[in-house]
Amino acid sequence: MTLVAILIATLCAGIGSVWVAAVLSFGVLARYTQHMLSLAAGALLATAFMHLLPEAFESQSGAQALFGTLLAGLVFFFLLDKAELWHHGHEHHHGPQTDAHADHSHHDHHHDHAHATPPRTGGWAVLTGDSVHAFGDGILIASAFMADMRLGFVAALAVLVHEVPHHMGDLVVLRGTSSNRRVALLKVSLAGAVTALGGMVGYGLVDLLHEWLPYFLVVASSSFIYVALADLIPQLQTRLSARATAAQIAWLLIGMGLVTLVSRLAHEH
Repeated sequence: MTLVAILIATLCAGIGSVWVAAVLSFGVLARYTQHMLSLAAGALLATAFMHLLPEAFESQSGAQALFGTLLAGLVFFFLLDKAELWHHGHEHHHGPQTDAHADHSHHDHHHDHAHATPPRTGGWAVLTGDSVHAFGDGILIASAFMADMRLGFVAALAVLVHEVPHHMGDLVVLRGTSSNRRVALLKVSLAGAVTALGGMVGYGLVDLLHEWLPYFLVVASSSFIYVALADLIPQLQTRLSARATAAQIAWLLIGMGLVTLVSRLAHEH
């Protein structure tokens, strides 16, 4: 009975938060595309610095080990980004060119260069971080259910609510790597479904996995920090009017404020 309740609660929290975020991102806020970039950057940074890292450092794990994990995570997601860039380049330039194709390519080189934009990355990094984060959330929900059934449902509701602003940021990042909304929604939903896996594993190995939970949180943090600083923030570094700059900063702060407020309320209750 407890395992069934954990599965239902983790699926509702993991996937439900993604669908609520999708309704907001693709519906109510769909027209504010540029502002959503700022919101996403703020949400990802606040998730890492105001939610995940504080929880990790509240544990008994040593600060040096956690900072080392954070550094290793940043390097790993940098390499993952490199692999994603290589994959994009391989897709667009595979196979030998004939002389005619080579001449045509040379003739159109400057025209293509003027209109081409560099491939957007960050998709795999944010999905990996999401999956690790969701696994940790599943362990937390399972732990709450093992203590008390009502506490478990409260924990699942708290996870659902505080993940919404974060998943709004994820969907913006995924939409940047793919123009298909359904594909972006499916990918983030699958990452959210890992919450159920964390719940099942946590049900059987809750005591053992609690020791590793701070490291899961730090690895997830490193992915969100990397995507925000390496992919989203550079897109915001453009010359704008004073009014547009103020709006950009305002949406960045809104993203930070939403995650911070919801995480604090969830933590208190």
